[in-house]
Amino acid sequence: MKIIIFGASGSGTTTLAQEIEKRTDFIHLDVDDYYWKKTTPPFQEKTPLIARNKRFKADFKNFENVVVSGSLVTWGKEWETSFDLAIFMILDNKKRMDRLYKREKERYGEKLFSDKKTQQISKAFLEWANQYENPNFDGRSLKIHYNWIKLLHCKVLRIDGETALNDKTKKVLTEIKRNTL
Repeated sequence: MKIIIFGASGSGTTTLAQEIEKRTDFIHLDVDDYYWKKTTPPFQEKTPLIARNKRFKADFKNFENVVVSGSLVTWGKEWETSFDLAIFMILDNKKRMDRLYKREKERYGEKLFSDKKTQQISKAFLEWANQYENPNFDGRSLKIHYNWIKLLHCKVLRIDGETALNDKTKKVLTEIKRNTL
């Protein structure tokens, strides 16, 4: 079975995918691990589409049960038909941004306050993430995700990112059981 969990940055996609992996035989693939080259600091240099898609496809096909976290909207039409279940995470923008501010502090620690480059990187990321609900934003956005949902060839569960992790996980596990019977 192939599952994708997607939504705005900070909505809880990776956390839910990691929990599914812990409780099942699913392998978690995080789209960020393919999209971004390994750099210090992280998330600075994108991997070209062909190279990341090739690497991602190899891992995706290598396992029978995969839970993917992240957005594949711009990765090619083939991903519209590649999943048995999609989970769209939704979270209030203020709560999501609060999560992201906290995550940035944890990720960078003191450097967030003392290093100018780290401050610029973090500020640019947070400004990008805060555009998710802007209908005119051409990056990863709510509008783009809603349009992608219409193209998916699988069931789409919408889950509130504020729901307790255990409850979200149970909901997904119930759906996995329905699909495997």
